[in-house]
Amino acid sequence: MRQAVLPLAGTAAGRVQFEVGAGGDTTMELDRAAEAVVFGELESLAGRGERFSVLSEEAGLRSFGAEYPLVLVDPVDGSLNAKQGIPLFGLMLAVLDGPAIDDTFAGYVLNLNNSETWTAIRKQGAWRAGVPLAVIPRQDPKRIQILGLESSPRSIAAARPLVERSSKIRILGSMALSIAHTASGGFDVLCAPMPVRAFDMAASLLLLAEAGGVATDMQGNRIGPLPASLDSRTSLLCAPTAVMHEEALKILGTQH
Repeated sequence: MRQAVLPLAGTAAGRVQFEVGAGGDTTMELDRAAEAVVFGELESLAGRGERFSVLSEEAGLRSFGAEYPLVLVDPVDGSLNAKQGIPLFGLMLAVLDGPAIDDTFAGYVLNLNNSETWTAIRKQGAWRAGVPLAVIPRQDPKRIQILGLESSPRSIAAARPLVERSSKIRILGSMALSIAHTASGGFDVLCAPMPVRAFDMAASLLLLAEAGGVATDMQGNRIGPLPASLDSRTSLLCAPTAVMHEEALKILGTQH
């Protein structure tokens, strides 16, 4: 993946446009090259007798002999960063045994810039670079030390109460990596006030849950029951602990 993607990041060749992908975005050479690597590996698994389906942001749904397991693929999560040469983007893979986000039983996120891996298996744990994921302790219980955001200029007003209670703000531009860093406590709270695709979050939400974190929409509703489809969207509020998530809901005034 890194050999295919990194030489194209930030280049005119990587931004060559093709058709609109299944996820609704215009497929570019960088996306196409990344997806080709992933499907090459998956096709080799099918050739060895594995049976499964794949749902990819670019290619859509493809069957390899069975409806489930279902492999979700976002070949380059944070593709705008990659196309602009901003070195923060990753690969997201999730494996599901049912149609909803809660049915994710394995997740994998690769930071394509530094090769760091994040992995999780349902009811078995989460790991960062092969080491069990440990949450960084909160330093100041009176403030949100670092708030992660994913927002458009128009939507950011909905997150204003959190912004005002935060010491620093970070917008990474990759949902998979942003949630992964929240799972480790790198962000005290991560908020996406604009509708974002549940599809992009499946692997990282499993990381978060296995590390003891909590994710809901901004009204406090669970995300897990949402369909794991390309058109399923939601706002997001997540934190590495239940206590911090409850605090974030109170700040927003939407505590259940």
